[in-house]
Amino acid sequence: MRPTQAMMGGGGDVPLGRFNKYLGGWGNLGGMKQKGIITYGISPNRQNPFAGAFHDAIFNTARRVGAQALYIAPPFIGAYLIMDWATHRNEYLNSKAGRAEFADEE
Repeated sequence: MRPTQAMMGGGGDVPLGRFNKYLGGWGNLGGMKQKGIITYGISPNRQNPFAGAFHDAIFNTARRVGAQALYIAPPFIGAYLIMDWATHRNEYLNSKAGRAEFADEE
């Protein structure tokens, strides 16, 4: 038995399958009904989307920082030590004692 035009959704551009059967509406193109899939829902009025968000954010941030500390800290410490050495060396070379020691090299 062929579906009527009303069941097909009206016009002539209705998806018909290989054997000239109605495939179904959009999102339900003729497949078998799914079995064993159970979905549950809860009303938006009953939900509490930010329950524990700040508590979890603090501990999650601490865990992530702790996990990355050994990748981040050594380069920063090394850069700080090099910059500190360069600053002290520049101050010494531009002081009276530094100019007197290295005056003949330039």
